[in-house]
Formats: sequence, C-alpha cells, structure tokens
Amino acid sequence: MRLLDCFRRGEVARDVRLLAAQGAIAPRPIEQLGLLMVLSADADAEIRETAERTLSRIPDALISGFIARSDVPLDMREFFVARGIAVAATPAPDPAEPLVDDDSTLYEESANEEDTTSMVQKLASMTVPEKVKAAMKGTREMRSVLIRDPNKLVALSVLSCPKVTETEVESFARMGSVSEDVLRTIGQTRAWVKSYNIVMALVKNAKTPVAMSLTMLNRLNAADVRRISIDRNVPEALRIAARRKLVMGD
Repeated sequence: MRLLDCFRRGEVARDVRLLAAQGAIAPRPIEQLGLLMVLSADADAEIRETAERTLSRIPDALISGFIARSDVPLDMREFFVARGIAVAATPAPDPAEPLVDDDSTLYEESANEEDTTSMVQKLASMTVPEKVKAAMKGTREMRSVLIRDPNKLVALSVLSCPKVTETEVESFARMGSVSEDVLRTIGQTRAWVKSYNIVMALVKNAKTPVAMSLTMLNRLNAADVRRISIDRNVPEALRIAARRKLVMGD
C-alpha cells in the first residue's frame, strides 16, 4: 500500500489529507480504512476530527469483516480492535466500491479524438487534489494519462483505484514513461504478480528496479529467459543473469 506509505511519511499536502479524511477520495476499502486510521492521528486537529467522523459512519460489522482479511497489516487490525471492534470469523471480500465516497464528481469516457484531446488538456490543468480524485474515480483513459503524472501521489492513486483492471496494470508495467515507484508498487502487489504477463512486462521494462527484475526472472519460462538474455533494452545485469540461468538449466 504505497499510497498509504505516502500519508504515513507526511508527504501528502493538507488539502489532499482533508479530502481523504472526508471520504472524498475513494481508494479500495482496505486502503481507505488505512488512510482514515493514519489521519485520525494527524497533527492537524480539523483533519483528525474529520477522519473520526468519517470512521464513525462505517458500520462496525463492516470493519470487523475487513480486519479479518489476511492482507490487512497488523497495526491496522490492532487499531480497530483497540476501538472495540472484534475481528470477524469470516473475512470480508474486496468489493469494487470504497466504504465511503463523498465525492459526486462524474467522469465520462471520450466519444472521439477531439474529446480525448480535451480530456488530456483538462487533466493537465487540474490541481493535485483534483487529479487524485480523477485517478481513483475517473475513466480508463484518464488513468492511462495520470499513471504517468510526475507527481508520485497522483500516479500511485491510479493503482489504488478500485476499478483498475489487470489488463490496465499489464499495460502500465510495459510503459517506459511511468516512474520507478509505479513499477515497484505493481511488483509488490501479490494479486498482480500472479499474472505471468505482468511479471514478464516488469522484467522487460528497463525502468523496473534491477533487484526486482532479477527475482522475477525465476518466474519466467525458458523461452522467455532466452529472449531476455539477448534483449539489449534490459539492464546488462539482467541479461547476464538470464544467460547464467540458461547455462545452469542445460
């Protein structure tokens, strides 16, 4: 949850933190609970109080199911248990909708090339809070643009969008124009690296951290390892490792 890490490290501006505390940016449910947990201890009193009010609107039974999930960090589980919420016997599924969504902004798919150009221009003129909301609630076209935004928070917000698909993530993993943070986040998300195509895309992307690519090389079949061994577009260390793997496999 690298988006949550940004909030933990204090890298997020006050206006975005307030939006998150209000439930006006809408990531996946587990991430939203994590954000509200962090913001309930924010140094800003208004943000703390707003986060508490938003948390109070979420039924205890719903939270109980979510903190029973195996992918919930221990500190998050302990936070809600300390508030008197027991861990449910049955973990909750991960729905496609956030637990709280107080933003009514509507985003429409582009109907033609002119609309697409207009959409790109509109995104470019948005503030960071507006881009974060569009990244989490906007269209697939918007996500394909915002994933390349130079602001790390905006790009990572795309990956926190409940609507983002595995096919989109694969396309992001192939992009040479995304940041290393985006590729690292994809590579550290268990649900995504179950996909062979995503793993292959990450290994072939020269911007993927080499240590991550070397680890993922072990997931590739012999034919793809052979292709990596002669691919001049990947780091030399990766080509050498691929050649060594081929020799050892013979």
